[in-house]
Amino acid sequence: MPASLVHDGKIDREAAGAELRRYLDMVLRTARFRLSYRVDIAPKAETDDLETAEIVVAFEGQDQDLLLEHNGELLKALEHVGVRWLRLDPQFYNRVRFDCGDFRAARLAELRLSAEVAAERVRQTHEAFRFNPMGARDRRIIHLALKDQPGVRTSSEGQGEMRQVVIFPADAKPDAK
Repeated sequence: MPASLVHDGKIDREAAGAELRRYLDMVLRTARFRLSYRVDIAPKAETDDLETAEIVVAFEGQDQDLLLEHNGELLKALEHVGVRWLRLDPQFYNRVRFDCGDFRAARLAELRLSAEVAAERVRQTHEAFRFNPMGARDRRIIHLALKDQPGVRTSSEGQGEMRQVVIFPADAKPDAK
């Protein structure tokens, strides 16, 4: 069990990277995945960009299609267990990202484009737009993509797996649907 990897509100990236290597070596060996990985430690960004990952794990190999099946469920599961392995508080989950074949980069671009198109629709129609339910990281990306967009504001509504991002016209009352 790793000691706390967060000191003064910052992740000890080198120690976290070493722990992730230990976790991944065990999981990949035990599950007999034909995958290799690379752990990249990024410098701390000065701004809170859409993806502020400080530690990126990139997979490749014969079994990479398994990681990406069903919208990357296995990749996301490995990441989820990885951040749990590190015993990070939820506020730090977005600092660790697992990727394979640029799947996450493509998803980020898709979410940005969806957010921009939906915001334009809200500006033109003056009616709220509700996205399908999505995970916290995807919702966060949409919120951040639109935080400085004129004429719209965002909110998350719902509970658990049914939580959705809603884009409202900026002048709409907070309880508008």
